[in-house]
Amino acid sequence: QVNLVESGGGLVQPGGSLRLSCAASGSIFNINTVDWYRQALGKQRELVATVNSRGNTNYADSVKGRFTISRDNAKNTVNLQMNNLRPEDTAVYFCHAFITTTSMKSYWGQGTQVTVSS
Repeated sequence: QVNLVESGGGLVQPGGSLRLSCAASGSIFNINTVDWYRQALGKQRELVATVNSRGNTNYADSVKGRFTISRDNAKNTVNLQMNNLRPEDTAVYFCHAFITTTSMKSYWGQGTQVTVSS
């Protein structure tokens, strides 16, 4: 019943910006913590940013000052604003959310490709 869909990925030049969105739909009672992960080719999936139900945020050191995670509870949407992008930011970005329906479970989006290249 719950579906997460990421959007906003694409090709951007170094120094550019991109905004990713994660939209949740279904029989949702509450969306709790939402994470953005990324996985570069041949590397482990890593946590990039989190936002909890109170709006508190945390970031990986590699993206601090450049990325901003935010949520719009009315729209069941979480965004990741990515500024000053670097080639090393190239990865598939995944939304991961803890969502309560009849119980709390976590869900993954399908991923969206971000490529930073000139």
